[in-house]
Amino acid sequence: MRQQTTIGGGLVMGHLEWILLILLSILWGGGFFFAAVALQEVRPFTVVLSRVALAAILLYVFIRLAGLRMPSDGRTWAAFFAMGMLNNAIPFSLIFWGQTHIGSGLASILNATMPLFTVIVAHVLTQNERLTVGRALGVVIGFGGVVIMIGTDLLDGLGDNMLAQLAILAAAVSYAFASIFGRRFRNLPPICTAAGQVTASAVMMLPVMLIVDRPWDLAMPGWRTLAALAALGALCTALAYGLYFRILRSAGATNISLVTFLVPVSALLLGMLILGERLEPKHFIGMALIGAGLAAIDGRPWRLLTNSLAPSRS
Repeated sequence: MRQQTTIGGGLVMGHLEWILLILLSILWGGGFFFAAVALQEVRPFTVVLSRVALAAILLYVFIRLAGLRMPSDGRTWAAFFAMGMLNNAIPFSLIFWGQTHIGSGLASILNATMPLFTVIVAHVLTQNERLTVGRALGVVIGFGGVVIMIGTDLLDGLGDNMLAQLAILAAAVSYAFASIFGRRFRNLPPICTAAGQVTASAVMMLPVMLIVDRPWDLAMPGWRTLAALAALGALCTALAYGLYFRILRSAGATNISLVTFLVPVSALLLGMLILGERLEPKHFIGMALIGAGLAAIDGRPWRLLTNSLAPSRS
């Protein structure tokens, strides 16, 4: 495995990690769209269960075809259940419920607070992801870019449906703790870790869905909803979590949290390329700030600046 290096108290991502992070942001950016489609006909807990259950089935098929074996010891599975609670059951439920009360734009801004929480949690709970001035500044700049890009007018609704907004923030906090907790799986293949956590999530969500959503009272959803649920499970969960644990293992919790800054960028670019949407000046300004924030958190600009200002040795 590639040796991990640190700059400014944090792990540094290589070119492959950045490519995988961008791909992950595209998959999770699409997740907000597919969830919005599914929630028109299906209740939130049913969407959560459908997403993690389908992902678990697909991941187990892949594991079988790859000749891998899932761990069977109780300690690892207890960790899978804890990870599934922090990374799936709690945040998915809170976000999907929140999206039924507030717009997706405001939800995206609130969800983008995850790196803010992650750098604090990582600083307290880890030794190799300490908070630095450059890293803190990068998070603030990146979050400012998200707000500008999505539109500061959305903040006018801040305070309305306060419970839904607090739910999205609580989901971001849960994701932050999950990114720290997930580091313990670095010795397992990422695909096995992903399968373990979504399986545990499905087990936990099944009784919740049956008790709260009572799916037998609802009509059979249409093909658009079924297609959205399939995309959520296959692309935005099964494939995405394979990438997530691959990046987390090599790049650390703070770096993986940067995906929440990239998700709005991916959504806008996909809209421009596929739907023919036009980008406004605020979008380019926001993207530039996000890029500057990511660079600051990555640390390499600080190293180059330090090296250029350092006196040369003869």
